[in-house]
Amino acid sequence: MSFDSGICMSVIYLLISVSLLVAMVFLVLFIISVRNGQYDDTYTPSVRMLFEEEEKTNQEKNN
Repeated sequence: MSFDSGICMSVIYLLISVSLLVAMVFLVLFIISVRNGQYDDTYTPSVRMLFEEEEKTNQEKNN
């Protein structure tokens, strides 16, 4: 079986085009989700406040 090189190259161009389109769609969706605050960390600041108290208490004991 022998394939025409023109057909194989056109398939490669099609696959590259489709993969670039999918990558761009994911990039746009990622940027939209970041702007909407999807990845904002709302839990850590409240927990950090608790751990800072322990550090202050340990420093006071050492003095």
